[in-house]
Amino acid sequence: MAKNNLLDTRTASFSELISNGRIYRVPTYQRDYSWRRDNWEDLWLDILSSHDTGSSHYMGAIVLKGTKDESAITIIDGQQRLATLSILAIAIIEKINDLVKRDINPAENQERQGILRRTYLGDKNPGSLRYSSKLFLNENNDNFYQGNLINLRSPKSLRKLRKSNQLLWEAFTYFSEKLDSLSEIVESGLLLADFLTQTIAQKLLFIQINVEDEVNAYVVFETLNSRGVELSATDLLKNYLFSQFEASEDDLIAAQREWQEITRTVGLEKFPEFLKYFLSMTRKRVRSNQLFKLTKNEVKNAAQAFDLLEALSNLSNLYVALGNPNDNFWLDFSNVRTVRSYIGELTLFRTKQAYPALFAAYNAFDDKSFEKLLKVVTVLSFRYTVVSGLNPNDLETHYNTLATQISAGKVKTPKAAFNLISSLYVSDEKFYQDFSLLSVENQKKKKLIQYILKSLEKDKSGKDLQEDSFSIEHILPQNPNEMWTQHFQNDEVDDAIYRLGNITPLEQSLNGKIGTAPYQQKRAFYHQSAFEITRDIKAEEWTMSSIVARQESMAERAKHIWRIDY
Repeated sequence: MAKNNLLDTRTASFSELISNGRIYRVPTYQRDYSWRRDNWEDLWLDILSSHDTGSSHYMGAIVLKGTKDESAITIIDGQQRLATLSILAIAIIEKINDLVKRDINPAENQERQGILRRTYLGDKNPGSLRYSSKLFLNENNDNFYQGNLINLRSPKSLRKLRKSNQLLWEAFTYFSEKLDSLSEIVESGLLLADFLTQTIAQKLLFIQINVEDEVNAYVVFETLNSRGVELSATDLLKNYLFSQFEASEDDLIAAQREWQEITRTVGLEKFPEFLKYFLSMTRKRVRSNQLFKLTKNEVKNAAQAFDLLEALSNLSNLYVALGNPNDNFWLDFSNVRTVRSYIGELTLFRTKQAYPALFAAYNAFDDKSFEKLLKVVTVLSFRYTVVSGLNPNDLETHYNTLATQISAGKVKTPKAAFNLISSLYVSDEKFYQDFSLLSVENQKKKKLIQYILKSLEKDKSGKDLQEDSFSIEHILPQNPNEMWTQHFQNDEVDDAIYRLGNITPLEQSLNGKIGTAPYQQKRAFYHQSAFEITRDIKAEEWTMSSIVARQESMAERAKHIWRIDY
């Protein structure tokens, strides 16, 4: 194959792949065995269909790295299928071995077993007299595969095995049981051998794709939609990064250790999101489907791969902490309580669009400036998203711009950051109007209501409340009777119940006493409350006008609570 060719393709049966004298190796850094019962079931049904009809079945593409002259081939994509078919071959050989033990045509079946082992699995090592393999799995699975499966040894304790090795053994037992169900085959060494050599080995066809280098391998990798458990963006990136360390086992081990720490911190399922925010610090409009391509374009060698891993490691704890105000990460800040309060607001408002900018600021700003930027972000988010309900896509664009400017050293202060994204700051006039009309259904947004009421009370009385220290009281009850609805027009009631002006904090002890009592009785209890915004309820009758007036008063105070004074 010429170096300038991207790939070499052909159709190959399982027999052509596994009995061609080559050894197949899964890179140490690739994912563990992950097929499960649904995957085994699909494969088994396909095999039975081919056996019954004599037709071929395509197993999808398999990507291999290595030239025609090399005896050892690296499996870039296809390890799950090759491993599973090898396990099925082991199960068949084990059934023939059982026939030998039961003295059923022992000489013939002994010979069959030996031929099938040499053809599909491997031969005995003349020194250890243990069977070796034509297929070598990754570092977590190979010892179990070679020591137990290839040599037909049951594990001493299945529960003590890592999950992927449990799956390997479960695959073996699954296919063993399925073979037992083929009563016309399982009692005959000849038919078992034919089932392996004529059906499994010949009728299961692969699109074999051979590539000569890792870059081409992963270009192909990106575009394949293989049968079974597909590789995620995380797997794809990991495989590519680790491929840069093939020249040094020590570097590979160090990179693996760094990778494991990063993914353990952020979580495998969250890693693509984390990577997207990381890349967005220095790039415009990073999309989820671009993660591998962008990384591959900038990482061309081991040194660059290490640099990336180090940068990701430095921000991994921040990424996790931005979603958890109680994370110990914030203990390093002098004003811990304030910072944690801002992080709680970010979490409540779901303001992840700001993460790239916060990543960049954490790298570039001191702690005090970082804290000030947190305030900017929370205020902007509350005005823009929570109250005014504007398009969050604009948030992403502006925060992306801010992140790149901070990373480039062009924005060096929280004030400069605010000036760059000041168009996101909803004006006092619009904020007042939108806040005056705000409705919040407490069943869905209880924490948001608690946050707003807590903030209003703190502004009024100076008391810093715990959000779970009070009940949410609807002055017009959520299930009003006729005594209440007579003061509202029919089309006003549903809107009025969840208007912010109709909601107030109240001690649980008082809340339990008033229920749906008439407003005059409720007001007497309100005046006993320790919350000033509740004691301040003084309307003679509770009508829509009363709710509007109270909410407009709240909106006026809100302008000063949620504001930025740059």
